[in-house]
Amino acid sequence: MNQFESLSRRAIQAPESGIVAVVNHGRLKAGLIPLWAGEGDEKTPDFIARPAAEALLAGETFYTWQRGIPELRQALADYHGRLFGRQLPLDAFCVTGSGMQAIKIAIEAVVNPGDEVIQITPAWPNFAAALGMSGGISVAAPLDYVEGSWSLDPDRLAAAITPKTRAIFFNSPSNPTGWTATPEDLTAVLELARKHGLWIIADEIYTRFFYAGGRAPSFMDIMDEDDRIIFVNTFSKNWSMTGWRVGWIVAPPSIIQVLENSVQYQTSGVPQFMQKGALAALEYGDAYLETQITKASAARDLFCDALTGTNRVVTQKPDGAFYAFFRIDGISDTKAAAIDIVDRVGVGLAPGTAFDKGGETFFRACFLRRLDHIEDAAGRLADYISSL
Repeated sequence: MNQFESLSRRAIQAPESGIVAVVNHGRLKAGLIPLWAGEGDEKTPDFIARPAAEALLAGETFYTWQRGIPELRQALADYHGRLFGRQLPLDAFCVTGSGMQAIKIAIEAVVNPGDEVIQITPAWPNFAAALGMSGGISVAAPLDYVEGSWSLDPDRLAAAITPKTRAIFFNSPSNPTGWTATPEDLTAVLELARKHGLWIIADEIYTRFFYAGGRAPSFMDIMDEDDRIIFVNTFSKNWSMTGWRVGWIVAPPSIIQVLENSVQYQTSGVPQFMQKGALAALEYGDAYLETQITKASAARDLFCDALTGTNRVVTQKPDGAFYAFFRIDGISDTKAAAIDIVDRVGVGLAPGTAFDKGGETFFRACFLRRLDHIEDAAGRLADYISSL
């Protein structure tokens, strides 16, 4: 048995990211416009970076609170109070090393090997892969898709529940589709979870990027204190902090110690100086976030209008998040096409094959970028489409 074969089965079977495969192909291409990753094009603003740098230089480099420094957890409680009108205790929060770690911790808390978790698809691929590495099984419940519009069928979700089902992973606004659950959708899902004794792992990372105004509907609006819901979130998207890898969990206080234990055995906590930057984001970042939402809204309109103007693209402007999810007539192998688009016109897209059932024939483009780049990218894609 060689070295590779001696690895664990779960490690060997963990898939390569279908998004990263295209990124690795085109990362060094000159003049490329990268719309493949879920991040904007702005560096972390100074009002966030400076407090972190000052704390680093001041020597805040020792072990710290595993569930997060008290002032950051208080700021998270205040933030949720402002956003959702729901006052939560500090013991409902746990700071994590990214939203991805928050998801992994939530999985490990509620899923045993062999358990099933239902996921609304098309879906961001990392959840299913992380679930598989923990021995869980992802079960797809695809959204309905009609003339560019996505919608949830609660009956299809209910039909996916089996005696092995342990949880529902629910991402709204959705990466990659931009579909956003209505209050009625959320009520139906919560009633199913209550009926069957299921946990909900609620990924509401994009809740602020909601183009009808305000914020997206949330389980926070309808939940009771004894509901089995773990919210996973991140500082990455709202405040241009993707490289920081800082996130948080909101969960029933009765299970926070279990989640903190998982932090201990993975990272032993987020560096304190980085938490000071996250604190500044919550305390002073509302105006910056509003500029990002305005920027995304304008880019959404420009990009989607340009694509549909080719008469070869099927899509609608998303209700939330900052992705266009679109289909190009005549293209079925989106991974091969995404590589071809990189090579021929220098635009980086994520292939729909990365996003599970229902997404295979689509492309995802992140439009949270300056408008001249979005206009240029749309023009290049239009040229590519006309050449087919």
